[in-house]
Amino acid sequence: MKALLQRVNKASVSVNGGVVGKIDRGLVALVGVGAGDSEADARHLADKTAQLRIFADGTGKFNLSAIDIKGDILVISQFTLMAYTAKGRRPSFTDAAPPEEAEELINRYVSYLKETGLKIETGVFQAYMQVEIHNEGPVTIMLDSKDSRRK
Repeated sequence: MKALLQRVNKASVSVNGGVVGKIDRGLVALVGVGAGDSEADARHLADKTAQLRIFADGTGKFNLSAIDIKGDILVISQFTLMAYTAKGRRPSFTDAAPPEEAEELINRYVSYLKETGLKIETGVFQAYMQVEIHNEGPVTIMLDSKDSRRK
């Protein structure tokens, strides 16, 4: 699983012209699920998302996490994060998990994030969404659950 985290002042997601998720200061997590990903990947990614220290402390250093600042998290499913672009000019999405598997792992990821007590909002799986992001910094970080297996 991959999550592209963006530190935000506020963000929202709309479907068919109606807002379905809205947050204030915190993170937008664009999340993609790969073929072969598991519940362990969802847990690892949720823990990393909530605990990654990418918010500035009083001295301006990245020492605070979403948990520390009691930030909100907006989760948006984003299968295009799994794009393979090494060959040709059209991305291939064969590395993405089938929709039913991806939806289950996104839901697990969201459930694990909710265990933190933070406000968690979501988009709508497989919907065409309009996402409004007010990136703070900007700070954008890519997380990959496979990194936890590398030495």
